Amino acid sequence: MPEITMPRLSDTMEEGVIASWLKQVGDPVARGEVIAEIETDKALMELEAYDDGVLEQILADAGARVPIGEPIALVGDGSGAARLTSAAAAEVPAGGSEVAAAASGTDTRTAATESVASEVGATASNTSDGQRLKSSPLARKIARERGVDLATVTGTGPGGRITRRDVESASSTTDSGTTVAPEAEAPTTAPVVASGDYDEIPLTRIQEVSAVRLTESKQQAPHIYLTSAIDVTDLLAFRVQVNATLESAGKGKVSVNDLLVKAVAATLRTDPSVNVSFAGDKLLRHRGIHLGIAVATPAGLLVPVIRDADRKSVSEIAAESREKAERARDRKLRAEEMSGGTFTISNLGMFGIEQFTAVINPPESAILAVGGASDELRLDDSGAVVSRKVLRVTLSADHRAIDGAVAAKFLQQFKALLENPLRIIT
Repeated sequence: MPEITMPRLSDTMEEGVIASWLKQVGDPVARGEVIAEIETDKALMELEAYDDGVLEQILADAGARVPIGEPIALVGDGSGAARLTSAAAAEVPAGGSEVAAAASGTDTRTAATESVASEVGATASNTSDGQRLKSSPLARKIARERGVDLATVTGTGPGGRITRRDVESASSTTDSGTTVAPEAEAPTTAPVVASGDYDEIPLTRIQEVSAVRLTESKQQAPHIYLTSAIDVTDLLAFRVQVNATLESAGKGKVSVNDLLVKAVAATLRTDPSVNVSFAGDKLLRHRGIHLGIAVATPAGLLVPVIRDADRKSVSEIAAESREKAERARDRKLRAEEMSGGTFTISNLGMFGIEQFTAVINPPESAILAVGGASDELRLDDSGAVVSRKVLRVTLSADHRAIDGAVAAKFLQQFKALLENPLRIIT
């Protein structure tokens, strides 16, 4: 019976969450038809059926978190349609995985999931005497890693199938047959919570992954920060002229951020020294200029990528940015539209933020934080005091890949473009 397994829907995905099933047990499905929605670390993705047939079993309910490659449903000819959910799977005979889980203090839902996986994901193998063994994919993986011979393991799953816990139990036994007590988990200290009433708000999958990766970025990449104050008075006037021209042509307007994206792309094309990734004993200097644009969504921060931004006009960048930002907020971006970035721009100027620093988005080596333009008094060439619009940007760079002088040169060139805006589009 064909299995539907949790697919890899992004380059950084390790597991997925079943957001919803669009088909129910007993429903006919066609190859390529969308049957479920999967929440990844980046977006809400559609899962298509691999084969024609009938959805016979659902092995992971909505909300279940499943590793890549593990079975989540079965498609057959319809003769065995019967819904198996995590709750139903927990109702196994005494001595099964639920009892084992209770004895070990493990959440019975985890045991139930393992039981279902062993039932539908099991494959048969032969022992030396010809006896057939069945085991779950996860059990086989752990057995390979720990050097456990499945022929020596007694299965406690349905029908005697070998589960993950069976392998883990067997691996804790020494060659002499003496059971080694499992290592006690290190006690964890509960976080101190301020007194008073509060609401618990579970993190979304995107927020969970962002928390891990941004922490790793700050711990592993030595950040350096360089800030530049840029006179954008002429840039803002230039934008007014550009939008007037686009409006007369029946095209959409461009934002200040669109001009910044184009200016960053033009700067990286002139000097690609910042368009790099750190790779241990070498640097990867990217040939393509693919700019990520940080977008705040209800589910967390997403970064759609404008590919080959240096080859696109400002109006093309504007149209693509608007369209992808809207789909990012609706969780409709495809994984490939958020992958492969080489440099990121984060703009909080619309919130009245004058200046901030941003955390580098690995495997990139730099991110530009953009504040809002504000009025400042400056001296003009004649010595007169004038009011000018000044924008502050801060470049966060991975010091392993980008020296301070290299980062400073990038900002110097970027500033020159913005203060002479005609150069951005020429």
